[in-house]
Amino acid sequence: MPIIASLAQNAFDPESVRVLETAFDTAWETVNSSGSDLALEGRAASTREVLAKRIIEMAERGESDPRRLVDDALAHLATSRQDDAPPKLSG
Repeated sequence: MPIIASLAQNAFDPESVRVLETAFDTAWETVNSSGSDLALEGRAASTREVLAKRIIEMAERGESDPRRLVDDALAHLATSRQDDAPPKLSG
């Protein structure tokens, strides 16, 4: 689980770690159950890393509500995916 490795680099109390783990698991389950290609084997690890890093970033900024952490991580993932999308050709 990438969030555990990332948390090792940060100082969070045990309760905060539980909140972050729950938020990460919920965000990942949302992506995984959505049928998105981001959950496929070749992309899952990088998707999980993006989610974990964003959840930790927001927690470092003071966010502690699991639902807001999940919603923000999913919105961030959607935005970063748009940035990676190939340009659409006009025809």
